[in-house]
Amino acid sequence: MAQFLLETVWLVPCYALIGGLLAVPWSPGVIRRTGPRPAGYVNLVMTFLALMHSAIAFFATWNQPPIEVFIPWLSTAGLNLTIAIEISSISVGALIVITGLNFLAQIYAIGYMEMDWGWGRFYSLLGLFEAGLCALALCNNLFFSYVILEVLTLGTYLLVGLWFSQPLVVSGARDAFLTKRVGDLFLLMGVLGLWPIAGTWNYTELAQWATTANVDPTIMALVGLALIAGPMGKCAQFPLHLWLDEAMEGPVPSTILRNSVVVASGAWVLIKLQPVLTLSPIVSSALVAIGAVTAIGASLIAIAQIDIKRCQSYSVSAYMGLVFIAVGTKQDEAALLLVLAHAVSAALLVMSTGGIIWNSITQNVSQLGGLWSRRPISAIAFIVGTLGLIGFPPLGGFWALMELTDGLWGNQPWLVGVVIAVNALTAVSLTREFGLIFAGKPKQMSERSPEVHWPMVLPMVILLGFVLHLPLVLQSLSLLPNWVILNKDVALLLIWSSIFGCGITGVIYLGNIPKPIRLPWQPLQDLFAYDFYTPKIYRMTIIFSVAQLSKFADMLDRFVVDGIVNLVGLFSLLTGEGLKYSTSGQTQFYAFTVLLGVGVLGMWVTWPFWGVQFLDLMF
Repeated sequence: MAQFLLETVWLVPCYALIGGLLAVPWSPGVIRRTGPRPAGYVNLVMTFLALMHSAIAFFATWNQPPIEVFIPWLSTAGLNLTIAIEISSISVGALIVITGLNFLAQIYAIGYMEMDWGWGRFYSLLGLFEAGLCALALCNNLFFSYVILEVLTLGTYLLVGLWFSQPLVVSGARDAFLTKRVGDLFLLMGVLGLWPIAGTWNYTELAQWATTANVDPTIMALVGLALIAGPMGKCAQFPLHLWLDEAMEGPVPSTILRNSVVVASGAWVLIKLQPVLTLSPIVSSALVAIGAVTAIGASLIAIAQIDIKRCQSYSVSAYMGLVFIAVGTKQDEAALLLVLAHAVSAALLVMSTGGIIWNSITQNVSQLGGLWSRRPISAIAFIVGTLGLIGFPPLGGFWALMELTDGLWGNQPWLVGVVIAVNALTAVSLTREFGLIFAGKPKQMSERSPEVHWPMVLPMVILLGFVLHLPLVLQSLSLLPNWVILNKDVALLLIWSSIFGCGITGVIYLGNIPKPIRLPWQPLQDLFAYDFYTPKIYRMTIIFSVAQLSKFADMLDRFVVDGIVNLVGLFSLLTGEGLKYSTSGQTQFYAFTVLLGVGVLGMWVTWPFWGVQFLDLMF
């Protein structure tokens, strides 16, 4: 049985796809008698089947070599496009994380979207999302990975724009789509540019080719920079980071997936391409620089936000920045651990705060407070999610960060300082958010804010337990870093940065003193709160330039292109009108006109000869 499920694990994306298609008839205006709830139940059943299939197949893949499955798709003109699927412990483990988090998010959505009119459409889009993510986890071909990323970009646009009657939702979906398209365009250039150099898009073959490749450094640098542009957009890295904040206008259940596994889709492709990217020192340096700037910048921005979702979205960007650093320094195992620890902890944080948004009506932390006694389960989930995200032993985030910093200590110790700073700032921002929401006295918007009902509490508690037991799971699979060989000095720095960030912020926001909502210095507050003025810089540079080019193109079209077309049309009209009045109906007049035309044509053809004779007579 296990062997059969292993051989057919490539069908796992079909479960979610079938569930999404079966949910379509319950969209508004198709099936009304039963209400939209069957759409959710169908998707739950299919996602559960996918989870069970992946879990059983995972144990069959353990300590076994990867299995490759090839599905022919297109072969023409020397181009052979074959869908390559890799069945390994890592890819099947990724399926478990994706289907498991999606299953919990769907249960959460039953409670969160209980009275929502877009239930059927929402669940069908969740099915599309799950199918795309599972297909990406199994795909072993760069070209088809790009195609799947395009599907996920479309799914992001549709899910964020679910409540399309709200203007902010429409603008958020549009901005998320267009920002990702910028990175995807460069990624497509990189994908097409890599083919003539390597002759393959298969990740396994690319890794083998990279070991002996001898390519022009300039070409490899350009191709590599184009290849990392797509993951930059997916992982919300600077300067393509603003879309994640805009995408928070979508429903919270979709945010659970977006903050955990959707942003990790770009990181997954980046990790697969790591052997190719490290062929160019410029690309490796760019990865480290982008990751460091985003990690530090996003962590600073997060501490100045008053919106619950915005604070967490920038923490996601900061953590993905650490993944970029790991890939740029050739630490694939650390990158995978970071992705796993972040996925479960970030999903738990969204579940915790999503219930507050659901029945408190507001997302502004300055209007909340005193929810510890009213919502103890949500508060505990927030604490565990925070500790699982930062370097707090023995939870998963500590081991992931420890693996990264231990590898950086010998070669690039300055990056250890970046990781420790990001860890401390993340602890500050999340502790600040916890203090403003759960500590202190209740305010007007939180006086009547009870704990959410069981469909939202159940997945939260399940995920809480998994975050707490993640180190034990890793240890049972022999994936936990060996404490004996790790650098103890780095471990102490990491632990003390977590204690410092949580301790200092806890004294300020958990004590009896007035809780500051903003930073004491207004210019610094504005700098962080307005994303280092990145939107303003965009408006003054890119948007302004595009607007001026559009105006120039419009003027060129109206006055030059339209002018020529209108002139030709006017000439044709006047000529036609003139010919209309010159028509007499007499045969001799038509013959004279033909002879006159032939004569003029003959003079024009023989004019060079007559011109020479005329000049000879004159001189």
